Amino acid sequence: MKLLDLGVEPEEVIAHPRHQAAQVDLVPLIERVRACRSPKDGYELQQDLLRQILAVEEHRNAFSKAVKRMRDGKPPQAGAPEPQSGLSPADIETWVLERELCERVARQFRSVGDALAWRAFNHDRRYILALCRNPPSGIMAGKAGLKAELETVESHWRDDGQFALMHDLTSCLRIGDITAWQDDGPHTYEIKTNARYRSTVQERRIATAYDAIRTGSALPGDNAGERLHDVDIPLRTHLELLQTATERAAKDGIFAAKVPGSRALLAVDLYGVIGQGWTRQDFQQRVARQWDAARRRARIGSQLDFNVHATSLDSVSRDPLRVPWGVYPMHPVAAARLIGDVMTIVVETSGPSLAEDLTARGIPAQWVRPQGTRNLMAGEVVMEMHNETEWRTANGLTATLSRTLQLKPSEMDHYLIELLDQGCWAAGIRHLLLSPDASDRPWPVFRDEGDTWL
Repeated sequence: MKLLDLGVEPEEVIAHPRHQAAQVDLVPLIERVRACRSPKDGYELQQDLLRQILAVEEHRNAFSKAVKRMRDGKPPQAGAPEPQSGLSPADIETWVLERELCERVARQFRSVGDALAWRAFNHDRRYILALCRNPPSGIMAGKAGLKAELETVESHWRDDGQFALMHDLTSCLRIGDITAWQDDGPHTYEIKTNARYRSTVQERRIATAYDAIRTGSALPGDNAGERLHDVDIPLRTHLELLQTATERAAKDGIFAAKVPGSRALLAVDLYGVIGQGWTRQDFQQRVARQWDAARRRARIGSQLDFNVHATSLDSVSRDPLRVPWGVYPMHPVAAARLIGDVMTIVVETSGPSLAEDLTARGIPAQWVRPQGTRNLMAGEVVMEMHNETEWRTANGLTATLSRTLQLKPSEMDHYLIELLDQGCWAAGIRHLLLSPDASDRPWPVFRDEGDTWL
């Protein structure tokens, strides 16, 4: 459930004491992720992050139990935590709100775990793409195997001085239970309390993931065409504009601008808005005016039904493919505000305009998504890109290689939210279209990507 689906105003969520406390706690945690230089740094940060997540999840479990009791006509259990919202404890909606706030804050702390994972893997996206391919883990508090995982982490540190990352502290690492960094690199393990209950299925998925990273074989899953594909092109972005946007929004409340590559960017900072003293109507009018102007400058405002967007709103730690805000090149306070939805960004493009851009760059492209403003669905094909290559064979015949790549929401999100340079992105697409080794469902990884992130 998304908290805003409960009908709660964003301001009420952000003003909640638990949410306010998390905003304070996130900033030093993000700073520590960026300062990690040794196994000791990672171990100590993980211990503190573990305490934060377990505390909020234990409260979440207690609020969940109280909600179940109230639905059965019983009062909340003895010892249940007191609601902090200031709303009536006699109303079940108060307890539902507290439960969902705990879920939300736990995700915010897990986004720091995601940043720690990216840092530990030296910002190598291949490991995330390979190890994220399982359903998300459940609540850590009360988990049966937690003690065994903690003992394994301790033994790696105590006996060998190695940092072992618990996957349950992240949302992006879903295959295996821990990854330990040893002399020859990272190793991922499935931990069981009793060795008789080893999961050979999960162990095979771990082996498949590492084979995919090392040899380019199929990623874990049912589609053998899903493979990592190294693109020998340095990653280029416009993330300096995102840094400007977060700084300006914090000061002025709203920032909107054209982004090269048929995109427009909107950033709204709630604290900045409050500082302006606007009424709700003033705010809505100013957002609409600045956003429409940015769309016009980006030449994507004439047919909004063909526009698609990516947003930060209530999205943290939901999509394991997204780079966590904690490693973006921006001030840690801005990262914490994006994590907590105190600040929101939206990046929008016009599908037909994007297809025209690629066609002008020599990549015939067609926007195939029907006109409409509904949200993108996972697996939906939005654009197709084509290429035909002819060559003369030894016997004088002409051979033709025809290939079509389909663009889906995951890659669309990658282009939008990470503000990829369109020329770099198009070069990566061209590389995939021309490469005889590219699979039917390639996951591109650009060269020197680690230089982009902190």
